[in-house]
Amino acid sequence: MNPSAITPAQIRAGRGLLKWTQGVLASRAAVSVVTLNMIESDQVAPRAKTLDAIRTVLEGEGIRFIGDASEGFGVMMRPGQGSQQGPKPGKTSRSMRAAG
Repeated sequence: MNPSAITPAQIRAGRGLLKWTQGVLASRAAVSVVTLNMIESDQVAPRAKTLDAIRTVLEGEGIRFIGDASEGFGVMMRPGQGSQQGPKPGKTSRSMRAAG
């Protein structure tokens, strides 16, 4: 896998941490909701340009893509980031392991 590539599960997980709908991410990344849905459900092999746009938006909101093929892929949110909600008291970050 390309080191800058992200998986459909990571996109879903990052969106989940931000509490964003597909519509919000699609709008901010300038892709259609249908395209984002097809990417997230692994129905298409997205163009690198499209994945870069999605990655840039999510990273701009504090999402960090972690892991590798041997350990698995996941996402985490940097403390104090996210447009919907900051970290809870006593927590330094939130993370999710992406299936896949």
